[in-house]
Amino acid sequence: MTLSKPSQRPSNPRFSSGPCAKRPGWNPDAIGDAFLGRSHRSKEGKARLKLAISKTRELLGLPGDYHIGIMPGSDTGAFEAALWSLLGARGVDVLAWESFGKGWVTDVVKHLRVEDVRVIEADYGALPDLGAVDFSRDVVFTWNGTTSGVRVPDGRWIADNREGLTLIDATSAIFAQPIDWAKADVVTYSWQKVLGGEGAHGMLILSPRAVARLESHTPPWPLPKLFRLVKKGKVDAAIFEGETINTPSMLCVEDYLDALAWAETVDGLQGLMARANANAGVLFDWIARTPWVANLAIDPATRSNTSVCLKIVDPEVLALPAAEHAAFVKALALRLEAEGVAFDIGSYRDAPPGLRIWTGATVETGDLVALTPWLDWAFSAGKEKLR
Repeated sequence: MTLSKPSQRPSNPRFSSGPCAKRPGWNPDAIGDAFLGRSHRSKEGKARLKLAISKTRELLGLPGDYHIGIMPGSDTGAFEAALWSLLGARGVDVLAWESFGKGWVTDVVKHLRVEDVRVIEADYGALPDLGAVDFSRDVVFTWNGTTSGVRVPDGRWIADNREGLTLIDATSAIFAQPIDWAKADVVTYSWQKVLGGEGAHGMLILSPRAVARLESHTPPWPLPKLFRLVKKGKVDAAIFEGETINTPSMLCVEDYLDALAWAETVDGLQGLMARANANAGVLFDWIARTPWVANLAIDPATRSNTSVCLKIVDPEVLALPAAEHAAFVKALALRLEAEGVAFDIGSYRDAPPGLRIWTGATVETGDLVALTPWLDWAFSAGKEKLR
């Protein structure tokens, strides 16, 4: 029997995993003073870009000798710039357990064609064997697997005395999960995830070890202009002081500054992480008492607190042929969208059929509390149609 529709609705039904919900209380007036119609290379334009960099350093508590740059192409562009500019000096271990990690495998193996590559993989829901990583080599991985909901539990598995660099795609982890900066040589992310900013811009963070690599190693392949981080044998310091490689959107920059200012009002980095933990906790508690659903991430220690991925484990639904199972899950998500209570929560296109609900810091905990009865309702409605 189909459950009755819940009486309470989420105030904000935006649970997309990217672009993610804007910060609470956001409206277009928040970016009304954006520096528009002027050159980003003007004194004032560079000041806004440099402010975004300095505020980022402050919020993340980055060491003073780490470089921070604003890059084109969102997290993808920032990470591609790192791969193309830094790899090739030594062998590479690439870890992959979900869609984006597999994408980096493709880049390293098929496009850059690094000669000495080891691919260490795992299926959706699990981490690869972290103990198999050789830190005499460069290591490429995602800190949080956005499309599987599986994250590395911490940075303790990364060797302190490593010879290679760690290149980390942290776009759905940073600001929500603690990152040990002593273990991180390259970190990238986009504004559109935990802080709910706009797309098209990425952030590139480099340790002194990464800078030393840039200045001592010339990649064996041609570098597109958008990836060039070195000028006359030295790291291009201007990039890390607000002089972007190409023209940024100053509207998006102002929106990022607004998000950083909001973060300060919720107790900074610790407050952002606490919000994400509380949000994910609502779903974890609901999963624990709900027999038809399970977390895609098998090990509780690796479960993401931002991109919570769910699989349906109801025996009747599991018994459906693969195409019908996928159609059932898709219909469940569309049913919630039609009711206006949850948008964009279907699993990523390459992931197993399921749901993916964003629980980052810009989502309000009360909206997730209101969502869970709707999830039960949508499932019961789907089961009724099977009968």
